[in-house]
Amino acid sequence: MKPRLQARIARGLACLAATLAFTACNNSPYPDGSAATNTLFYSFDERSPRYLDPTASYANPESAYTYQIYEPLYGYHYLKRPYELVPKAAAQVVKPYYLDKAGQRLPEDAAPEQIAQSVYEIPIKHGIMYAPHPAFAKNAKGEYLYHHLTRAELGDKRSPWDFEQQGSRELVAEDFVYAIKRHATTRIEAPVFAVFAEYVLGLKAYGDLIKAEDQKLLAGLPRDIRDKPFLDFRKWPLEGADAPDPHLLRIRLKGKYPQWNYWMAMPFVAPVPWEADAFYAQHGMNDNGLSLNQWPVGTGPFMMTEFIRDRRHVMKRNPSYRGEPYPCEGEASDAKDGLLADCGKRMPFVDTLYVTIEKEKVPRKEKFKQGYLDVPEIERPEWGVDFRNDANNSDDVKRRFEERGYKFPLMTDISDWYLGFNMLDPVVGRGDTPEQQAKHRKLRQALSIAVDWEEGYGRIFLSKGGVTAQGPVPPGLFGSREGQGDFHNPVTHKIENGKIVRRSIEEAKQLLAEAGYPGGRDAVSGKPLVLNYDFQRAITPEAKTENDWMVRQFAKLGIQLEVRATDFNQFQDKTLKGKHQIYWAGWLADYPDAENFLFLLYGPNGKSKSQGENVSNYENPEFDKLYRELQALDDGPQKQAIIDKMVAIVQQDAPWSFGYFPWGGLAFQQWVYNGKPSILIRDMAKYYRVDPKLRVAKQAEWNQPTWWPMVLLIAFAFGLVWIARRGYQARQRATAVPVGPAPLPVAEAA
Repeated sequence: MKPRLQARIARGLACLAATLAFTACNNSPYPDGSAATNTLFYSFDERSPRYLDPTASYANPESAYTYQIYEPLYGYHYLKRPYELVPKAAAQVVKPYYLDKAGQRLPEDAAPEQIAQSVYEIPIKHGIMYAPHPAFAKNAKGEYLYHHLTRAELGDKRSPWDFEQQGSRELVAEDFVYAIKRHATTRIEAPVFAVFAEYVLGLKAYGDLIKAEDQKLLAGLPRDIRDKPFLDFRKWPLEGADAPDPHLLRIRLKGKYPQWNYWMAMPFVAPVPWEADAFYAQHGMNDNGLSLNQWPVGTGPFMMTEFIRDRRHVMKRNPSYRGEPYPCEGEASDAKDGLLADCGKRMPFVDTLYVTIEKEKVPRKEKFKQGYLDVPEIERPEWGVDFRNDANNSDDVKRRFEERGYKFPLMTDISDWYLGFNMLDPVVGRGDTPEQQAKHRKLRQALSIAVDWEEGYGRIFLSKGGVTAQGPVPPGLFGSREGQGDFHNPVTHKIENGKIVRRSIEEAKQLLAEAGYPGGRDAVSGKPLVLNYDFQRAITPEAKTENDWMVRQFAKLGIQLEVRATDFNQFQDKTLKGKHQIYWAGWLADYPDAENFLFLLYGPNGKSKSQGENVSNYENPEFDKLYRELQALDDGPQKQAIIDKMVAIVQQDAPWSFGYFPWGGLAFQQWVYNGKPSILIRDMAKYYRVDPKLRVAKQAEWNQPTWWPMVLLIAFAFGLVWIARRGYQARQRATAVPVGPAPLPVAEAA
């Protein structure tokens, strides 16, 4: 073999060995050295959040960002149960004072019918600063540097961090006034405007005013213009919200609405600086992906520093954040569980939140088991249940989980999953005439009986299962009857031998025939009944199994169910336009009150008409009347009686097949501390603490390279070289010129 060829082969083998060694030693999905940093690693699925603007954001996947970045007036004590409101941007949690029609003060125990106004005067903490952002940057003269950019000056900047200078300023009460006014916008989705407009004094009329003023601003401009002129809400006062002092916010509500305190613990009432609105309204910003939906501006512990759509989001510690002490009180078991060890220490504990996309469940679980995800998903409450089910199904898995010290704390919290019917739909909806309404109601009732939630999410899909719901109000809330005595939904269940059992499929078929579809066919045309199921997730293998099960439930009645699966963003678009028919949805409590679940069926809160969260677009005058009465009541017998009436109405109308109340639990690595599951507490990231040294050690231990394949490949490569060398030498010998006397010519030999 020629020396040059030998050298090439040697170099090739060396490269192969180095490549194999590198591959075997490093299978981390993150940059080298990142595991040793003070970072919390977790994931999101399918798509990036659609709305991070606090006025528009109301989806659970978005809360993983909004609650870490924005700081509402109130929050919830992280450890105490029952939940207790605590001040965040506010200096204290306040009680309202009440006024009668003449403006005179009333006693605290005044009857709701006497109360004309509830007035909240909320002191704002001094010294709270916004995270750095170019919207606040000023020159030496005090002029804003980036509020009058030309398209050329903006150039290709696609992040606030592409601007040379950043600025900040102190939070003032006017920022909360501005935030409340923004719910009257016509520019973006405002899902709680209908609710707020019922109570915040003058907000409904303010919405009409803003609509008219916005039309003036947009006059003569193309209808599809993306960068609209700045809509400056400071120009128009709102009767129900003002700031008599830079650090005093005053909110006036019509009548009595005890739940308002809970709304003030949500980003809908988080401060919005007018400078951010003005900055993002400039020409070219939307084209460059610059808006509050990607780059929020808040006073919370973290700020968005990287937003790569559908791939990665990174939030860093807000350098302007003042810090808060970790709580020193909690439930009786918290000290035993190590949840008080950081008492009094300044939060947040981690420097970075590193969030990457993971589209499917199986690889996400594997990355957690390898130690590459500290928490699978920060806002979802099912992971602990899922991993516990894995352990219960296999002693080997259970032993491995125990050896690795995974933590799967469980909870009983307030949430539900259900199958909904769009009441605007001509087949399953309300109907136009009394006859249609009666038939459509029977169709929904038949379908509600046919979907056997006890089987599906009580015995089959245990990783996300729970207890079958008899109504819309979960257990654990005042007013819920779930699990009490013989409480049941008389449409779908009955009492047999002292037990609550689902009604038979024969009873469902009888209702279906009375609805005009005997045997699952239209009684007039004879055509089979085909219904559409709008599923709010892309179809993964596990989602396909659930959807197949749902198809079988409808098939029991001879009905064909067509699955129309989309990602969550597309599902939101579809429901806003009213293009859905039957849909799958869930609700995680915003606040611990039955009203937060009953408002999902309140008529003025319709999704397609008012951009609210009533995705079924359900309207019932009696239900809506009772709902308005409910809102003014404190817990007590009167409130219980009204809740009972409302639940009975929707049981009969069946705008939902009520589904189930899920079990909950989270999953944490052994190096993540202070993990306590909760549905209501969404600003959890600031409480979490990680031990990077332990993480590095465990990742190395759990992901040790398997060397024998590399050795085998190298041996195989050397074998190939040896065979090639033998073949080369054989060819050289076969073609070599013989050494010795030349043969005589044929003639001479003769």
